[in-house]
Amino acid sequence: MPRGQKCRRVCSVPENRLFTPQRPCGRTQVLTVEELEAVRLCDLEDLEQDEASVSMNVSRATFQRTLYQARKKIAEALCAGLAIKIGGGNYELAQYPCGCRRKCGNCRFEQTEKNETGGKKYEDSSND
Repeated sequence: MPRGQKCRRVCSVPENRLFTPQRPCGRTQVLTVEELEAVRLCDLEDLEQDEASVSMNVSRATFQRTLYQARKKIAEALCAGLAIKIGGGNYELAQYPCGCRRKCGNCRFEQTEKNETGGKKYEDSSND
């Protein structure tokens, strides 16, 4: 029997979860929270993949697969005029200090403390 998927550690949960093109075609591309985090760490924070994989608490190979899937989904959505919906996945919010280059100024540590469930682990499959 295979073991369960390890939670990916993310610094923040996006406040905006839906992005639509000017002329939507009606289809939606779903990007998981951990896929967005992989893109953020590599492309926005300019971390190397090995540094980013440590930040997300996954192997470099797993990080690379996650990043590839995310970039492919984003490219398909942009080229085909699909809406991008962010949600779902298997992740946990990083505890302070999370180690991101944002110095926790914009990270969601504040959300972690306000969360009713204790803010430690999420298995998000919401359709917001």
